[in-house]
Amino acid sequence: MSEGIAVVNKIIQADVSAASAVTTQLLADITAMLAEKSIYTNAVQQQMLESHVRAMVLRSMTGEPLPEVDKSLFEEISDESMRLAKQVVNKFNTLPIEEAYLLSVHFEVARDNNQP
Repeated sequence: MSEGIAVVNKIIQADVSAASAVTTQLLADITAMLAEKSIYTNAVQQQMLESHVRAMVLRSMTGEPLPEVDKSLFEEISDESMRLAKQVVNKFNTLPIEEAYLLSVHFEVARDNNQP
């Protein structure tokens, strides 16, 4: 039985390592994508984005579902923020579109940093 647990622990560690690498690359891609649009996060926003992206990557690997999302709450999100978020989520074929709604909030808040 302990051999089985050891095998499972190795698999979990491998998944966490893979998730970490994917998260790091995805955050770099997001930063570059936002910079192309002159959108920049502040330190607190970046920390929140990193936390969300890490959880999103793990959900893509584990299949853990999101709670139901009320799309009407996102009506004030700009088309640009939603488009950018969908572009990120579409990199994964295992994530529902609702992930884009949640991710778009991070982009929208960062866009507001640049508003006069």
